[in-house]
Amino acid sequence: MRSSPPRNARSVRRFMLTAVATVLAAVASIVVVPSVASAAGPAPHYLMTAFTNSSESNMYVYDSANATNFTQVRANAYTPPSGLIRDPSVIRHTDGYYYIVYTTNWTGDTIGFARSADYVSWTFLRNVRVGLNGATGSTWAPEWFKDSDGSVHVIFSASTTGTAGQFRPYRITATNSDLSAWSSPVALGIPANFIDSFVVKVGGTYHNFLKNETTKYIEHATATSLNGPWTFVGTGNWAGWGAGLEGPAVVRLPDGRWRIYFDQYGQRRYYYADSSNLNSFGGKVEMPGLSGVARHFTVLREDSGDTTAVPTGNRSLRLVSHPDRYVRHRDNLAYVEPVSSSSSVTARQDATFTIVPGLANGNCYSFRSVNFPDRYLRHYAFRVRLDTNSGDSTFARDATFCGRAGLAGGTSTSFESYAHPGRYLRHYNFEVRVDWRTSDAAFARDASFTLSAPLA
Repeated sequence: MRSSPPRNARSVRRFMLTAVATVLAAVASIVVVPSVASAAGPAPHYLMTAFTNSSESNMYVYDSANATNFTQVRANAYTPPSGLIRDPSVIRHTDGYYYIVYTTNWTGDTIGFARSADYVSWTFLRNVRVGLNGATGSTWAPEWFKDSDGSVHVIFSASTTGTAGQFRPYRITATNSDLSAWSSPVALGIPANFIDSFVVKVGGTYHNFLKNETTKYIEHATATSLNGPWTFVGTGNWAGWGAGLEGPAVVRLPDGRWRIYFDQYGQRRYYYADSSNLNSFGGKVEMPGLSGVARHFTVLREDSGDTTAVPTGNRSLRLVSHPDRYVRHRDNLAYVEPVSSSSSVTARQDATFTIVPGLANGNCYSFRSVNFPDRYLRHYAFRVRLDTNSGDSTFARDATFCGRAGLAGGTSTSFESYAHPGRYLRHYNFEVRVDWRTSDAAFARDASFTLSAPLA
């Protein structure tokens, strides 16, 4: 005969069951209510193109989230069909391509151009003859400069009497939208024996950092016109960096200050110094990792995302233009396909992702599969797929997306590639890609999503 437990035992059991239920309810609430990320703001991405101490015929590409610690994207990313690739300067043009311009040889009157869709693989475009000095002169250190009116210039230094002559900065200006036609050279109005001119514009003031070939100091001149007249506001050892410097390049830091990089070529070491106003700089700091490796480079800053906060946790991404379709993976590729609460468990799991801080930048986001938690959505040659996290920087970059207010408006959200600003997560023929943004309404719809409760 079974006997009933004593009253105090039943009370203990009821207490325990109630406690367990309370805990389970709490756990459930944690799972179904995703946390909300703080508004990140635009995430800067820094791209560097350089030649190296080991070769002046091959270009290396690096990137960084903070302009200090650079990771190699690709070694030997570009070798021109002939000649050198010294002093490669990089720009992102309005067509979405990256362009470099570079010194083609120690003597001559040409500068070289190449371009890339992804800054990993580069294609030679052309050598442009600037027509200043013929084969016996020298044409060095071309640098991109995009003015506030949208005009695109290349500023270079030329000597009419070869490497031993006195250099002077000139500019040519693009006369068509694909950067294939250029104006005749125009002198910048800088005295003779200055080289490596790097210009940035703040408000109505042009700031020109360049090497005085007589003293070997980097000096600073300003003007209200790109053609001058220039006023030298920093001469000699004005910044305290010493002599024997060249190849200045300036970029804006994440906190809004400025950074100038320069090459102490005699020691083959690279340094930087920071400034809040471009007129006074701190002491020089040796670059971690790349000092002794990289030579005469430029750094391009691009921003990805805006202040849109994206809820983290398990979510499904519903397409704005086809509300019955969700982003899902199938055979390790990403599609937008019809999925609903009545779909199979597999389909619902394939359409559910855990949104986590970005693998390459914590101010952005990555999408982790719920049914394959070691795999993330990433792009490979701009096609989005589900791959196992390899743990390397390339994977992290390709699997990081920054939130933006939905291009289609309303409460939608769009996702911009962290590593390729200007390219968005979108579908094309229901295949998910990372494509260069166009201004049409169709792209806006195809690149906008509603963050929905998880389907699985």
